[in-house]
Amino acid sequence: MGSERRHSSLRHEDEILILALVTGLPGLMLATALLWTGDFLPRTQWLLTVVVVVGWLALAATVRARVMRPLRTASNMIAALREGDFSIRARGSDPEDALGLLLLELNGLGENLRAQRLGALEATALLRRVMDEVDVAVFAFDGAHVLRLVNRAGAALLSRPREQLLGRSAPELGLDRCFDTDVPGVVELELAGAKGRWELRRRTFRQEGLPHDLVVLADVSRTLSKEERQAWQRLIRVLSHELNNSLAPIRSLAQSLVELVRRDPLTADWRQDLENGLGIIGTRAESLSRLMAAYARLARLPPPRLDAVSVNEWVRRIVVLESRLIVTVHSGPDITIRADCGQLDQLLINLVRNGVDAALETGGRVEVGWRVNVGQLELWVRDDGPGLADEANVFVPFYTTKPNGSGIGLALSRQIAEAHGGSLVLRNRRDERGCEAQFSMAISAT
Repeated sequence: MGSERRHSSLRHEDEILILALVTGLPGLMLATALLWTGDFLPRTQWLLTVVVVVGWLALAATVRARVMRPLRTASNMIAALREGDFSIRARGSDPEDALGLLLLELNGLGENLRAQRLGALEATALLRRVMDEVDVAVFAFDGAHVLRLVNRAGAALLSRPREQLLGRSAPELGLDRCFDTDVPGVVELELAGAKGRWELRRRTFRQEGLPHDLVVLADVSRTLSKEERQAWQRLIRVLSHELNNSLAPIRSLAQSLVELVRRDPLTADWRQDLENGLGIIGTRAESLSRLMAAYARLARLPPPRLDAVSVNEWVRRIVVLESRLIVTVHSGPDITIRADCGQLDQLLINLVRNGVDAALETGGRVEVGWRVNVGQLELWVRDDGPGLADEANVFVPFYTTKPNGSGIGLALSRQIAEAHGGSLVLRNRRDERGCEAQFSMAISAT
């Protein structure tokens, strides 16, 4: 056992040297025996013996160096690859030679690792660029909830440079509630001295084998305020347009009537002119009253009161109300949905009425049908009218292309559809002339 321990403690190069010496030992012994048994002078015998022994030792050392040099080269290359230096290349990489094949594979490994490292660096740079460009705050925390990465929006949200944020804990940054709130959700935070509401998303990932948390915050308050402001601006523009259209002729007529009654003497038909002018003023005032009533109706739509509604009975009950044109019904599956019957009646009345108005312009027809698609009721109303001139504004309140239209029917219909968790879409037909309205909502168990 002691000899085994001594053998195992030898270095590889020492083992190579010993093997080389042992391999040349029989030849050395044979040459020495021939020298000392031959007819040589003692001086010659000693000289030749020294030469043979020195040659034997030199040859063993050469074999040792020849074996160890490529191994050291391979070792240096592997160490360089481990340290991330992919610039070293081994010479003598010959695929026809066993040692050259090893060096060739090491060179190929270095090239592949260099390409992978370059790709990783480019991907990391792209990821950091994307993170800096997005307008949501992104934070990466380690397992101890210490900040390790933050993008530009996150630093702006906390009103500090990144260098002052990295290495700080979530409580120090005021983000500790991000780990106590269920995700996805909305969290109220006070950051940089200002309170606000943020949509919170949190995901877990691993880096270097350790768990980390990715926290994403989107400013809900700012988005809601912007949408609310835009909605008010659109409403004010529409109301201003409608009010000006009615008030301008009222103001003009009022001035004309004042001039009429101030004439001295009065004209013979002054009374008739006065009655006509007051009648026009009354008509425009009535139009304004209808406009405000339509707006109030849109704003006061109550939440739906759900009840069982048979789709077949609902559709057939509504289409018979249209007396100007016979509406064709394409029956679908006999299904029952949970909905507010009164509100759905109003939705379908508006869609059928709009379809008939369009079909009467071209002498076309109107068709109503429904189908079931992946648990959704899809009801459609098609007409052969001239189609939509402006698909983008069909749901804008008070927008209408009809001479006597209020511009409220489709807006109210879409509001009813969304109140039932569904949707309403109007688009021009692709295969034929005309328009198609499609109402979709989930089919829930009754």
